[in-house]
Amino acid sequence: MSRRSILAAALVAAVMSMPAERVMADSNGVLGGLIIGGLIGSAIANNNRRTVRGTSYSSATLNANRETQTALNYFDFPVGYVDGVLGRNSRTAIANYQSFLGYEPTGELTEYQRSMLVDAYHWASAGGVDPAVMAQGPRGVLQYYRDERTGAPKVVQEAPLPDAAPAADARQADARQADAAPALPNFMGAASAQPSLASNCNKVSLITNANGGFATVATMTDADFTLNEQFCLARTYAISQGEDLAAEVQGFTPDQIATQCASFGPAMKDEIAALSLQPRDAVLQQVSAFVLKTGMAPAQLSATARICLSVGYRTDAMDVAIGSALLLTALGEKPYAELIGHHLAEGFGTARRPDLAMAWYQSAFDALAAGTPAVFAPTQPDRLQLLQKAAFQASGMSSPHGSADNVAPSSVPVALPSFGVTTGQ
Repeated sequence: MSRRSILAAALVAAVMSMPAERVMADSNGVLGGLIIGGLIGSAIANNNRRTVRGTSYSSATLNANRETQTALNYFDFPVGYVDGVLGRNSRTAIANYQSFLGYEPTGELTEYQRSMLVDAYHWASAGGVDPAVMAQGPRGVLQYYRDERTGAPKVVQEAPLPDAAPAADARQADARQADAAPALPNFMGAASAQPSLASNCNKVSLITNANGGFATVATMTDADFTLNEQFCLARTYAISQGEDLAAEVQGFTPDQIATQCASFGPAMKDEIAALSLQPRDAVLQQVSAFVLKTGMAPAQLSATARICLSVGYRTDAMDVAIGSALLLTALGEKPYAELIGHHLAEGFGTARRPDLAMAWYQSAFDALAAGTPAVFAPTQPDRLQLLQKAAFQASGMSSPHGSADNVAPSSVPVALPSFGVTTGQ
């Protein structure tokens, strides 16, 4: 089964709570926990025990194992698909996790080791972690959490196995040292290209309040800051809309949904990477191919993408947010292309490519001007005019209308967001 066929079944179960095909961990491919873990398991398990691969498991055991697998995937100890069964790949991932933190690599977690792993995952995925810590990468975050929790800055070594040879111990120590994340942020490495959108929006909000409110077409003096204001405004709307939609998914807590959405971005890593390298139409062609291979009804895929868009922005997971926005745009919901333009213009989750951003902005502009209902700030009738003026000025380009000031504000319809989802389908 391909990773995208699996994704299709997972997404259907996540949003519609419909029966879906069972997806096993430790099989071919690494998708992570994308809505496959707790949501599918809960959606199709209507009793307290389940039989998987001929073995009976309690629901509590499966749920605990799914949580363990999701945390391992998050910290770059890949287990494969999250299904709650700790098979060969899961045991290998556990041993690597143990070795990384200096524990005996048995492949079997002690209660303390599991608590350390799962608690670190929830702490990191909840958002609000210092950007300097996040810049160290997933394993660096894990190491930081361990040190904070234990109060010991050094790796705690457990006693070696009785039959372990000194040479084997030395090789394991060398592997741990090579695998460990640096103790300090690497400002010249790839991590420096991952700024925090949440932190940026906090700063923007402070400046906006000090300025007496959002810039308007008449008062705008800084095009780039105006785009930042509107990006953060759209982010707020996306979070709120997704949370409202998630509330219609029965039987799952917000934390469970967030946990499963965490792997949304990795599932679309190729399409997200293409954003910084290829023009809009080429990227959309790839995303459209992805959509077709899922075999899902557009309404189901759209609903899930909106939920995970909200999760991505709320948890500052840019790959999750970007992957969701790409899916929505490819599904014909062009106002969401604005988000892709913002990401490329400001460099959140992508390389900073203002030259590529303009085409994405234009997709949203054209849709709104043609009468597509606005999904962000729908009661702000001059928002299209403001976005066009700011985007063209920031890019140093002239408006296709001759001047951004000449775009009629009435082209943006005043309407409530349309989620396109009918509860109970």
